[in-house]
Amino acid sequence: MLLTFWAVFGGVILLGILLFLLYQNIGKEEEAEKAEENSVEAVSGLVVEAIPEIEDISGKPEGETEKTQEEIREEEPKSKYADVLGDFSYMKENNIYAKETAKENEVTVAFAGDILFDPNYSVMASLLQRTDGIYDSISGDLIEEMQSADIMMVNNEFPYSGRGNPTEGKQFTFRARPESASILEDLGVDIVSLANNHAYDYGEEAFLDTLDILTGIGMPYVGAGRDLEEASKPVYFIAGEMKIAIVSATQIERLENPDTKGATETSPGVFRCLNPDKLLTAIREAKENSDFVIVYIHWGTENTAELDWLQLDQAPKIVEAGADLVIGDHSHCLQPIQYVNGVPVVYSLGNFWFNSRELDTCLVKAVIDENGLKSLQFVPALQKGCATSMLHGEEKTRVLDYMRSISPEVAIDEEGIISEK
Repeated sequence: MLLTFWAVFGGVILLGILLFLLYQNIGKEEEAEKAEENSVEAVSGLVVEAIPEIEDISGKPEGETEKTQEEIREEEPKSKYADVLGDFSYMKENNIYAKETAKENEVTVAFAGDILFDPNYSVMASLLQRTDGIYDSISGDLIEEMQSADIMMVNNEFPYSGRGNPTEGKQFTFRARPESASILEDLGVDIVSLANNHAYDYGEEAFLDTLDILTGIGMPYVGAGRDLEEASKPVYFIAGEMKIAIVSATQIERLENPDTKGATETSPGVFRCLNPDKLLTAIREAKENSDFVIVYIHWGTENTAELDWLQLDQAPKIVEAGADLVIGDHSHCLQPIQYVNGVPVVYSLGNFWFNSRELDTCLVKAVIDENGLKSLQFVPALQKGCATSMLHGEEKTRVLDYMRSISPEVAIDEEGIISEK
């Protein structure tokens, strides 16, 4: 009992000592904090006294608050097409597509000629028997060139469909399986022209199927449509600070009632330009609404490098209407390159991957910047044995020499860069 009393008494004494020491420590900390505050105030006073003209070291006038991130973003320079790119319904209605570019402030647009995916003809029948698909039919370096272009365009000279009947009396009629449209994506294609003399080979059903199938895979098409308004409408690409327009039309077949139906105000078909008035109107519209206008046209006489009278007649009119670059196809062979009033006209790209014949062909690459056409390059290739390959060495030189021989008004250097003499 006595031990318990002394134990409790000792605990109380010890607790009291601890509380006393704690109180003293708190007091010292408060004194230290007050001393520190007084020191800071003294130093601040000295600074203000030393440089009294500085009222706000931030540099902002009195009363101005920090800007919000939203305000900062609003002050940053916007793309001149920012409002368009933000309105998806407007873009869809006006055939406008957004594209990223590999290099800032320039766009590379590449072009190839006729392709054919009909399994009843040699090139596609051969592809279906090969193990590596399209890479067995088109060389890897050529595909790399196509895929690396910011915008890649080809002439899609056939419908995609399982329906319809071949046009009666027509010597060659083409039709591809709907699933073959995916080959376009494998090749890096960004837009196809349907303005040619085979898009309607299996009639209206197959033609309309083609429009739906291309739309279904997100592949822009130009030069054909469900009516004349759609068929004649340019396709626009906004790439960086540039808006590029592409117009496409065909002057083949030269008949009042051709096998390949021309679109009308109320019926589907291709955009015909045997009479060029509507084409010239479309080019003027494109010029008003873009920074650079490309016209991709189906014209000329088959299997000859000689230019025909309609090519020579229409090229100056197309340029005068506002074209900045003219690319032609249809002849199944290469044709000359000219400058018409300062605008390059590549009259025919030839076949690209179309049949089993051995033919020289090419890609044409245009680099466009804010000042217009920066460079134009002819890339030699060869269609042979149902395959197409890029050419190098002596074979490349051979084709470039040929192009120089039929294009005396232009200069073509060893890399295929084209310039006006």
